[in-house]
Amino acid sequence: MIRVVLPFHLRNLARVEGEVLLEVAAPVTVRAVLDAIETKYPALQGTIRDHGTLKRRPFVRFFACKEDMSLEPPETLLPDEVVRGDEPFLIVGAMAGG
Repeated sequence: MIRVVLPFHLRNLARVEGEVLLEVAAPVTVRAVLDAIETKYPALQGTIRDHGTLKRRPFVRFFACKEDMSLEPPETLLPDEVVRGDEPFLIVGAMAGG
């Protein structure tokens, strides 16, 4: 099971509390996790990535094992700790400004 932590506003849209648990078939990539989220929670389609291009939305970041994976290709494999469920995959709403 993959553990996913969503930002507050996306948890509200998906109507979930706490972490989201997903079953993702190998290979476990960023794209596979995002596909699984959008399949399980259709209300989140288009909120994390664009409908047409499937590119990450601006101000949305992905983290795994304290590593920023936002700019990595979607086919990037997630660390073993995330695949085993020891560490969560974080989707974070970034803030602009200073």
